[in-house]
Amino acid sequence: MLPVDPANDNPPQVPLSVGDGVRLAVAPRYLKTADPMPMLRPPDLISADEVGQVLELRPGGALAVRFRRGTFLLAAAELRRAQPPG
Repeated sequence: MLPVDPANDNPPQVPLSVGDGVRLAVAPRYLKTADPMPMLRPPDLISADEVGQVLELRPGGALAVRFRRGTFLLAAAELRRAQPPG
C-alpha cells in the first residue's frame, strides 16, 4: 500500500498508462494538440466532467489524451484517473 501524507488530503498519484480513462484535475491555461505540427487551442474545448482516454505516453511526463473534440498533450499532473461507472 502506498503511504498517505497526512498533510495532503489527496491520495498519492498512481501512474497512468495507455488506455486509462482520465479527467482534468486542473483547468489548463491552453491546450496543445498532439498533432505532428502542434497548435495551441483554447481550454474550453474540454469540459470539466469529460472523460478522455490516454493514447500515448510522451517524454517529460506528457500524455496524449483523446477527448471528444480532439487529442491533446497534457502533463500527468493536470489529470486524474476517471472513476469507473457504478
